[in-house]
Amino acid sequence: MTPLDDRNEGTANNDGTFAENILHFARTLRKAGIPVGPGRVIEALKAVECAGLERRDDFYWTLHSVFVNRHDQWHLFDQAFHIFWKNPDILKKMMDMMLPTTFLDQVHSDQEEISKRLSQALAPSEAPGDHDDGGKEEIEINAELTTSNKELLQTKDFEDMSLEELELAKKAMKNLRLPIREVKTRRLQTDLRSGNIDMRRTLRAALRSGGGAIPLKYKSQVKRHPPLVVLCDISGSMSQYSRMLLHFLHALTNDRDRVHTFLFGTRLSNITRYMKYRDVDDALDAVSEKVEDWSGGTRIGSTVAEFNKNWSRRVLGQGAVVLFISDGLDRDEEHGLGTEMDRLHKSCRQLIWLNPLLRYEGFEPKARGIKAILPHVDIFRTVHNLQSLQDLSKLLSSPDKGHSVQGRFVA
Repeated sequence: MTPLDDRNEGTANNDGTFAENILHFARTLRKAGIPVGPGRVIEALKAVECAGLERRDDFYWTLHSVFVNRHDQWHLFDQAFHIFWKNPDILKKMMDMMLPTTFLDQVHSDQEEISKRLSQALAPSEAPGDHDDGGKEEIEINAELTTSNKELLQTKDFEDMSLEELELAKKAMKNLRLPIREVKTRRLQTDLRSGNIDMRRTLRAALRSGGGAIPLKYKSQVKRHPPLVVLCDISGSMSQYSRMLLHFLHALTNDRDRVHTFLFGTRLSNITRYMKYRDVDDALDAVSEKVEDWSGGTRIGSTVAEFNKNWSRRVLGQGAVVLFISDGLDRDEEHGLGTEMDRLHKSCRQLIWLNPLLRYEGFEPKARGIKAILPHVDIFRTVHNLQSLQDLSKLLSSPDKGHSVQGRFVA
């Protein structure tokens, strides 16, 4: 690979290998999950030829403009570019991935972790004949684990999944359903066997029968699923989980009515209309164009306040259930977060907080943002793999037991 620096590199491609390096870089992006085809490679070569190679920043943004078309691809492209074109600092992080890490290193490290998909894409692939010894190897004892791949996929963290595992998880999410228990409404419907006596229909039936017999007619309350409102954090610390959960929310939106989805980072975005698209790729492309604060900071207090002011009366009627998906790490902890969460809690039937940090055994609610949110939630659960989503489905389909925090921590 040809290294780049801030000095003039106008003659770096005299030997004809620079175009090949761009081709290999495109293949790396494709292996990591960014859809890059031959047409984009040709466009990249033409763009680099027009922009030149005098500055590293120009070269970066030239390739970025061709290969990246969604916000969720930006992070992966940035890592791939600096690794492929020899940034020593990030290469050192790649080497550190091979060393043992502790829980404290994973939670408190200020350095950005290298994507597992990217590390697999950069790993050299073995040729089919590299280990061919000319004969067929006979397996005398099968020492493979008996656990199936499906079971492993259910319990594997979204952050630790490879590209192939992520695709399998997305397909599994299409079949997941969220059977929220039905609640009674004020509407009444005809009931043939039980319920309250419908006097109007009973008297009409008596007149038709001549008054000799009075057949009783009944009516009962209509039951239906309450509205579901989702507030999903898309900050940098939640980006991997929020991208996966959007596939689940898309399947959920197309499976039932009255599902409202909002994303928040530094601002609040209503993406309900886009999640109703039948094709999940079209939906995510539209969301990527709509949302501008993806993988940025987090202002939970101000965004929840905006939701309470502008949207709560529109979408929280008829006993709505709210799914609040966030790690609770708020940049503006002092801006009335507890007050706004209390108002949100009082406006809905049930407030469920899904926090991926809860997957750690050593997790404790020490952050001020978490302490401000926790007293106002009914259910506190983790969401980091497929099994946690299935547990959520079972929880929401169980009978309503009132307002009580269910989880490891009770405020």
